[in-house]
Amino acid sequence: MPILEAYDLYRFYHVGDSETLALRGVSLKVAPGEMVAVMGPSGSGKSTLLACLSGLDDPDGGAVDLLGRRLSRRPERERAAMRAATIGVLLQSGNLFAHLSIEQQVQLELRLAGKPVQPRLTEVLNQVGLAHRRHARPAQLSGGEAARAGLAVALAVAPPLLLADEPTAEVDAETEAQILGLFAAHRAAGGAALIVTHSEALAAHMDRVVRLRDGRIHAPSI
Repeated sequence: MPILEAYDLYRFYHVGDSETLALRGVSLKVAPGEMVAVMGPSGSGKSTLLACLSGLDDPDGGAVDLLGRRLSRRPERERAAMRAATIGVLLQSGNLFAHLSIEQQVQLELRLAGKPVQPRLTEVLNQVGLAHRRHARPAQLSGGEAARAGLAVALAVAPPLLLADEPTAEVDAETEAQILGLFAAHRAAGGAALIVTHSEALAAHMDRVVRLRDGRIHAPSI
């Protein structure tokens, strides 16, 4: 069974009399343990697709199934519960609460999913190399540390699926290598991932690339 399956997704945005077709019939699957990159030019629908796949947004047409269970068009409370238990989400921004330390952010994610805090808290902080910064707040972090802290929150519950939007867009080469190592560890543990990226270097580490153009899958390749 696919861990994630999207059927013929459509998403429209309206501003006044103008209509933007952000997604135009996108279908895809992600198998357990599979790493998939989604690539395409700006405005091709990548971030909209990620929002629909994670249940942060609902498609106007089509549907998303998560582990065989319908995610789309459920009450937000149900979508949030499914997301907390199954999906780690890393957005381009807004992943961290300004008033919480890294430790508190990971603790919160574990509690929302109904998981024991220890030993997973210590394990994930060591995994991302931030155990020594556990009491730091986002404003005290470097760009690379903030990226890894966001990934620590996304991976806190060891989710079966990771969805990430441009995870290496604003980090240096050293941090990018660290993030790639975390993705590799996630896959080695049996986790799957769908990564939106402009980075050909990051895409080269994936099992498969799906390319979007004008809201449609243009040229998926294996």
